[in-house]
Amino acid sequence: MLDSPADRQFDSENLPYPAHGQAFPQFSLPNPLSEETIATEQLDETLLVTGFFATCPAECVQLIGQLVGVQHGVVEEGLTDAVRFLAITFDPERDDAEVLQEYAERMGIDREAGNWEFLRPPDPAAAERIVDEQLGITFERVSESARIEGYDFNHLSLTFLVNPGGYVERAYRTSQPDAEQVLADTRTVVQRSG
Repeated sequence: MLDSPADRQFDSENLPYPAHGQAFPQFSLPNPLSEETIATEQLDETLLVTGFFATCPAECVQLIGQLVGVQHGVVEEGLTDAVRFLAITFDPERDDAEVLQEYAERMGIDREAGNWEFLRPPDPAAAERIVDEQLGITFERVSESARIEGYDFNHLSLTFLVNPGGYVERAYRTSQPDAEQVLADTRTVVQRSG
């Protein structure tokens, strides 16, 4: 529904993650806040999907902050029912329902809009299988960290825009995707799929 990105350096098939025109991987993961399981193959909305961990002190704060800006724009434009956000933690050991609820409040996520899903793999092996292997959002657990207590992660910051047919329109590879551009791209996908 969107043309190939103008600044594209590689063909989609040469990237380690799903990119423009490729099918988005199918998976099912629980949302610990709603206690529902979300299966991507059953969703018919435009999706914005990313990986994160709630104790991240830098990149994830920027990334989720930008997506919150997109969510607020979606709500203001009346597109709430057409767009769903899937934020998948790759730190299921720490990111339980209580932590994710506090994180949502701290980040200003509009939970009442009903279009933001926190997804939590059941264990680290499932997180690696889905987030790293299927989605290509690579991450590596680091046992010593100067940033946070306990362990940390080195990780890729990547957000997917997926059309209702299950194909990737954009893969934003940055911790600070331009919220206005992401909103504009999302709006275009919603309009062209309607």
